[in-house]
Amino acid sequence: MGDQDTRWLIVNGDDFGMSPGVSRGIVDAHRRGILTSTSLMVERPAAAEAAALAREAPELSVGLHLELDGSAPADPRKATQDQLRRFEQLMGRPPTHLDSHHDVHQDPRVLPEVLEATRPLGIPVRGHSPATCLTRFYGEWAGEIHLEQVSVESLIGMLETDVKAGVTELMCHPGYVDAGLDSSYARAREPELYTLCDARVRTALDQAGIRLLGFRDFPALLAGKAEG
Repeated sequence: MGDQDTRWLIVNGDDFGMSPGVSRGIVDAHRRGILTSTSLMVERPAAAEAAALAREAPELSVGLHLELDGSAPADPRKATQDQLRRFEQLMGRPPTHLDSHHDVHQDPRVLPEVLEATRPLGIPVRGHSPATCLTRFYGEWAGEIHLEQVSVESLIGMLETDVKAGVTELMCHPGYVDAGLDSSYARAREPELYTLCDARVRTALDQAGIRLLGFRDFPALLAGKAEG
């Protein structure tokens, strides 16, 4: 799938299923923009609708966006296994990857259990795979909005400076803000969506020789490198 100097980019939309508007925005960013993957919140009321949308977008990689009650639930392995089963019920297949809401899986009290629960599936877990995660495409923190951080110019700059040889995952949160959205991160979701769909971003990728990749194709890429 390419030599070791190739720059691959996975563009992953977190929070699929958080609300109908967020789910529609993620699918739009996939169909009209550069988004290649997303992560489903299986315990949200809008999860089934999101899964139905995903089935209409067969090229979209869909993983699990793990949610845990508190930073260290009593049995994080069981919680992870339960959500993996729920994912398969909704999607009819295992997830292509796993990450988590507010990065709770990175908690050292949780991480070993999450890795153990996902090991039989052989799927990449954010922060614990050969993919480098780029988190700077984010437009709101400390109660303040920073739309300049999710502008077209900002994203193109990140692509030029932060995407190195190998695989990079761009974490993003596009979506349409609707009445069902219960999130402190709201005002930057639609600007993110518009940036991901901007033709100038696609042109910048082409000019930089960066190739888009979905998480479903990630294991085959790694296998090819190992064989090479």
